[in-house]
Amino acid sequence: MYRYDAFDKEFVAARVEQFRDQVGRRLSGELTEDEFKPLRLMNGVYLQLHAYMLRVAIPYGTLNAAQMRMLAHIARTYDRDYGHFTTRQNIQFNWPKLIDIPDILADLASVDMHAIQTSGNCIRNVTTDHFAGVAADEIDDPRVYAEILRQWSTLHPEFIFLPRKFKIAITGAARDRAAIRVHDIGLELRRDENGNKGFAVFVGGGQGRTPMIAKPVREFLAEEDLIAYTEAILRVYNLYGRRDNKYKARIKILVHETGIDEIRRDVEAEFERIRDGVLKLPAEDIAAIRAHFAPPDYAETVDAASALARARAADAEFDRWVERNVSAHKAPGHAIVTVSLKAIGAPPGDATARQIDVLADLAERHSHDELRISHEQNVILAHVRQDELADVHRVLREAGLAEANAGLISDIIACPGLDYCALANARSIPVAQALSRHFADASRQREIGELKIKISGCINACGHHHVGHLGILGVDRKGEEYYQITLGGSGDETTSIGEIVGPGFPEQEVVGAVDKIVDTYLDLRNSKDETFLAAYRRVGAAPFKEALYG
Repeated sequence: MYRYDAFDKEFVAARVEQFRDQVGRRLSGELTEDEFKPLRLMNGVYLQLHAYMLRVAIPYGTLNAAQMRMLAHIARTYDRDYGHFTTRQNIQFNWPKLIDIPDILADLASVDMHAIQTSGNCIRNVTTDHFAGVAADEIDDPRVYAEILRQWSTLHPEFIFLPRKFKIAITGAARDRAAIRVHDIGLELRRDENGNKGFAVFVGGGQGRTPMIAKPVREFLAEEDLIAYTEAILRVYNLYGRRDNKYKARIKILVHETGIDEIRRDVEAEFERIRDGVLKLPAEDIAAIRAHFAPPDYAETVDAASALARARAADAEFDRWVERNVSAHKAPGHAIVTVSLKAIGAPPGDATARQIDVLADLAERHSHDELRISHEQNVILAHVRQDELADVHRVLREAGLAEANAGLISDIIACPGLDYCALANARSIPVAQALSRHFADASRQREIGELKIKISGCINACGHHHVGHLGILGVDRKGEEYYQITLGGSGDETTSIGEIVGPGFPEQEVVGAVDKIVDTYLDLRNSKDETFLAAYRRVGAAPFKEALYG
């Protein structure tokens, strides 16, 4: 993983002291809240319903044990003993006191972390596949290019005050685990007919008030042109993006209203103008960044697979966990572990300080000092020997982190909703908890199979409900919370926006509505192997609407 150099350390430390002065002036009354707002947003500080919230950047979701322990320290010392991992591979602390935030940022800086550009109308945290570098199906490790884009975009003078926030995602494989088609820019690593490495480029995706799927703007972009082409897109957006209406300010609206062909012409013209200048990536610079992401020295594993098979045969609970939460690794004898932060009845994405410490310990002992945060609000141990999986599972079970539900109906994504967020119309967490408890039975979950529920407390869609197989959107109806259901969404390489099935339901009827949808699916699927999404795409919304509304 990337380590700060001397410039990085000096820059982040200076930024902390600058913000410490700004906080002091706010607390003294020298700055009003309106004057302070743009300053705090540049440092990841939001004002929520009940308190300030700090969003910490975890670039492309990768961090080490020391950084993870620092997050536990912050949760324990400055917050209410927990942190909330987000769909942008970051972490949020919901209860810090403003006076403490400079100290928090200083603590973060001591382990090469910060909160810069986690808010505001700028280029946000570049996200990628949480299996990056270890997935057997990838062309290359996309984190290399995410780090290049991070360095280029941090405090870029042209793009620090864009018409609206801007999000970039990269996948290193045709199997999209980064949801690139619902981002402002999506990049898919590819090879051309001569075997040269490059990117397919998608522009204009997003969720929120007006969900749209990104459109292909270039089939193949050479590796060395990544920064130049990205800058060309940003310049076109910065020039033509609307600043008079924040609801129409995202690049997806520009692409929709202008048309992808005209956008492509403008981007290509700007690209031709700048492509042979200083923005062309030298091969040696790519190699230098790549060296930070070299795979660890995997120890030889002569009998690891056999040891795993014996452990699975001896422990049914462990066997179920391996089936759901362990994925294939490109290195023989190793595995990728998804640690579910979705214990039955718990708030999705939350982890206590103790649990965060446990994950740091496991990363140090069993995963070459590396963890990943997924956009599905779980944690990944990326380099675990197969013959050590049983030990990992035992520790996770003792910490309440061994739920065997990755990808199942209780692996729910949810935003903080009206319990915390000033923008929300309805609560998300209690709905997620009720659904989790209702579908707690492990055999029932396995019978249902892969079904991704995603819940948002408002139209901003921080819970990604638009691309849930089953999406739930909280809305306000004359002061009462109602929940609108969408079906058929997906954030993978077959991206689709869910279809609204009908009128919303009051909170007490949501579980029953989801139950009817699940029963309808189980009755109509062709076989136990037909997933909910495949069945929905085959039969459409009609049978589900009939079940819900008669």
